[in-house]
Order: sequence, then C-alpha cells, then structure tokens
Amino acid sequence: MICCGSNQGRTQAVKRSLIAALLVLAALCPAYSAEPSAPESTAGEQFSFVQMCDTQLGMGGYEHDVKTFTLAVEQINRMKPDFVVICGDLVGKANEQSWLDFNRIKSGFVIPCHCAAGNHDVGNAPTALSLKLYREKVGKDYFVVEHKGFTFVIANTQLWKAPLKGESEKHDAWFVETLKMAKKKGRPVVVVVHYPLFLEKPDEKENYFNLPVAKRMELLKLCKESGVVAFLAGHTHKLIVNEYEGIQLVNGETTSKNFDQRPMGFRWWDVSSDATLKHRFVELEMAGKAGEQK
Repeated sequence: MICCGSNQGRTQAVKRSLIAALLVLAALCPAYSAEPSAPESTAGEQFSFVQMCDTQLGMGGYEHDVKTFTLAVEQINRMKPDFVVICGDLVGKANEQSWLDFNRIKSGFVIPCHCAAGNHDVGNAPTALSLKLYREKVGKDYFVVEHKGFTFVIANTQLWKAPLKGESEKHDAWFVETLKMAKKKGRPVVVVVHYPLFLEKPDEKENYFNLPVAKRMELLKLCKESGVVAFLAGHTHKLIVNEYEGIQLVNGETTSKNFDQRPMGFRWWDVSSDATLKHRFVELEMAGKAGEQK
C-alpha cells in the first residue's frame, strides 16, 4: 500500500511539472491562429521599354538608314529602358550585306533587343527557305519574353497574312497556348508583331497594310479573352493609335521613312506598378538635339 501511494504521488508530481512547463512555453511563444497568413504583395514593378518600327535598311536610302539606326541605338542606350522591341522589317532586302549591317548595329545595344519578323525579312509570302534563313541570321521568329510580371509575345504576322502549311499551324497552336498560360498566371500580355490587325475599324476590308478579316476577328477575340493589354506593330510607316475593348493598338514612327511626314524616332513605353501602360514619342537625335512629342 505504501508503494502504491508513493507511485501515485510521483505520477501527480510529473503531471504538475508538465503543466508548469506547458504554461511557460505558452508564455514564451506567440498565440497560434487558425487563420491563414496574408499573401505576399503581388504589386508589379515599374519599368520602361522602347518600341522601334521598321529600321528597314534601304527604305529611306541605305546609308541613311544605317546611320539613323546607329543613332537610335546610341540614344536609347543613354535613356536606359529595360529593353527594346523592333516591330519587323528589320531590313529592306534580306541579303548577306543587310543582315550583316543590321546585326552589327543591333549588337551595339547594351540592353536586350527583341525582334519581330516583317514581310521584308521573310517575304510577303514566307517559304520554308525564307524562314530558315531568317532563323539563321536573326533567331526565332516567334517567342516569349517574361519581364516583371508581364508576358511579351513576339509573333510572326506573315504566318497569319499568308499562311504556310506546316508552319502557320504550329505558330497558331503556340500563340493560343502562350496566351492561355499567361492568363493562367495572371500576367498582362503585350503582343509585338509587324502587321497591325486593322488601321481604322475592326471590320474594315483586307488590304496590304492589315490582316485578313476572318483571322483578324479571331485574334481580336482571343486577345480580349486572354488579357492582352497592348498590340504593338509596325509596317504602316505612319503613326496609328487605336483602342479595342481595352487593348491599345499602336503603330509607331520609324527610323527609316515615314509616310505621314512625322519626324523619325521611336515610342517610349512606361509601365506602372498597377500594370497601366502609357507611351510617348521620342524624336531621333539627328544633330545632338532631342525632341519629344505626344
């Protein structure tokens, strides 16, 4: 009986010690909450990029265009955007000399430069050979760039304007899947191409400067549903600014030749932390003096 009582006393003493230890731990540790912790901030980062159009060596005179492209590279480097996109027609005639000069000048950028293919680069009706040569001289003709919460989709509008069997199907599947993935990630999308979707009205007739109506309407629907916020193009050699269902559609000035008599230059885009995009024109410095216009 004495042994049993002794064991019971020891057991109670152990319980009291455990309770005391738990009380000490509770005092030292923060209270546990079943509520989930707040998510990390998803605010985007501010950044800037440049939209160039139609460097097109040879359009305004070969030596002239070599000079203006070179000046643009130097000026943009000083302005320090995050990167540059060129909306197609990199050269006037796709040959060894023009690609040599284009790549030499482009290599002067101290920031990334992403190029879209134009009709002068791969042909009005692209072929397997013209695409092969472009990919050898410049690189991929369609690809994705992720930057600070945005998805930039560089596409090949020649494969929409003049479909090429075996290539256009792959390009379309890639474009749809790319937009799908961007939407899944909640990323705003900027599409960078050569041909604009339309010039004045979404349902206008097809001509040399826009895309076929059926394809255009298909792309507009897809872009609207997929979170595209801007569609940047070249090809027109004049400033065209449109809006469609919240999508900015901008064809900028060139560094080769403008048909609307606007000065040569490029578009500067500012992206705010709330994913708002604003653009302005920056005139090319021709004699050490820069000008800016809206």
